[in-house]
Amino acid sequence: MTKKKCEEELNKIKELEDKLLRIQAETQNYIRRTEEEKRKIIKSANADLIEQLLPTIDNFERAIKMDDTNLDDELSKFLEGFKLIYSSMISILKEMNLKEIEAFDKEFDPRYHNAVLTNCDPNKADNIVLEVLQKGYMLEDKLIRPAMVSVNKL
Repeated sequence: MTKKKCEEELNKIKELEDKLLRIQAETQNYIRRTEEEKRKIIKSANADLIEQLLPTIDNFERAIKMDDTNLDDELSKFLEGFKLIYSSMISILKEMNLKEIEAFDKEFDPRYHNAVLTNCDPNKADNIVLEVLQKGYMLEDKLIRPAMVSVNKL
């Protein structure tokens, strides 16, 4: 093999090595992009599911707040079962990184709170949330539902 032929073959090898490196980089980028896309799709699906579940969670909370002091034994056990189901649902939602928006006694923030009422409490600062009428939730950094609140206006 001549020197020229040998150099041509070495150049071909270098070109093929470069091509292989580019293909490997493209493949890694493709894998990274598809994984990120998959995470976004799952997060979006979780957000949609949670958003649909929140009215059911609200109903569970209303049922649990019911005064059970005068209930007979059977209804009391039924309510206890309700509480267990509710706790289980909340645990699952927390595992999915759902967080309740803390609103009570905090300064009103229109990004996370929806003011549906105003009241006047001279013992509190202006623009402080006096009451949470409906809980708000975040899924990681995404607002699922703002908290419905009553705000202090002096």
